[in-house]
Amino acid sequence: MKQRVLVWLCALTVAVPFFSQAQQLNVYSARKEALIKPILDKFAEQNDVQINLITGGADTLISRIQREGELSPADVLFTTDVGRLVRAKQAGITDPYVSTELQKHIPANLRDAEHHWFALTRRARTIMYVPERVDPDSLSRLEDLNKPEWQGRLCIRSSSNIYNQSMVATLLAQLGSDATQQWANQFVNAFARPPKGGDRDQIRAVVAGQCDVAIANTYYLAGMLTDSDPATREIAKQVKVLWPNQQDRGTHVNISGTAIIKGAPNKAIAQALLDYMVSEEAQSWYAETNGEYPVREGVAWSQVLTDMGQFKAENVPLEMVGELNEEALKIMDRAGWK
Repeated sequence: MKQRVLVWLCALTVAVPFFSQAQQLNVYSARKEALIKPILDKFAEQNDVQINLITGGADTLISRIQREGELSPADVLFTTDVGRLVRAKQAGITDPYVSTELQKHIPANLRDAEHHWFALTRRARTIMYVPERVDPDSLSRLEDLNKPEWQGRLCIRSSSNIYNQSMVATLLAQLGSDATQQWANQFVNAFARPPKGGDRDQIRAVVAGQCDVAIANTYYLAGMLTDSDPATREIAKQVKVLWPNQQDRGTHVNISGTAIIKGAPNKAIAQALLDYMVSEEAQSWYAETNGEYPVREGVAWSQVLTDMGQFKAENVPLEMVGELNEEALKIMDRAGWK
């Protein structure tokens, strides 16, 4: 069947009717096209749907939907990090969807209690290192990086990064405000350089010797290990993953997820898409192609993720993490985390 997914780079100005010659679905995605379009193609073919895909930055898309208001053509939002999903809900642009499939296959701590957003994949935020320079037995907890011997040895992204904000918000949920502030005040002393760049840049910096350890999402390392560029794969092969806090609260885990937009013009097919995204087919595709951990129990991890090892994950309701985002950012600012 001829592929029906279209990528729109221009703004949509009118809502698309639910039925024309084919069913329509308008998807706003903060995920890059290559990381979402192939699975949308599968759904489109199986359901005779024309999917109009609009990509952009998460905050930009949320603001755009707010501006479009009742005239927004958006049916579904895909994005990364629970902080952005909570922002979308707080902005009043999402509608609840009570689904047996989603409740069955997505753990309660990975979906909104009021059914406004749902995790589709998990990604762990870990410590990464080069074995020749770091003894992994010297680091068992994230808090160990606050010890004097780790001063000036860590590469990490800036405080403006939502992944770091959620990591701190998770600490806030578990340790409380005072303890998290004390942790952050010491943590910045571990920075080898002013925070800059993305997660891949932190991994490259470790290999280049600019720092000895980095904090990055497993998703990025998996992407580098399977990159088409041999040089990128070679860099990634030199890095190992250390799973912190395995003896207590577990390693920080965040998500990519989705929500149905309030007043979606094509709500029925949007709901069908969300149910499909937790199917074995879609969850297996995420694991194998995107290097992310499935949320559906029983779906096998990719070999790349399996090689990184098993780990104990934090069990914090991610809804709470998103709600604590603002306070987490204030803690980071007070600590001098640029």
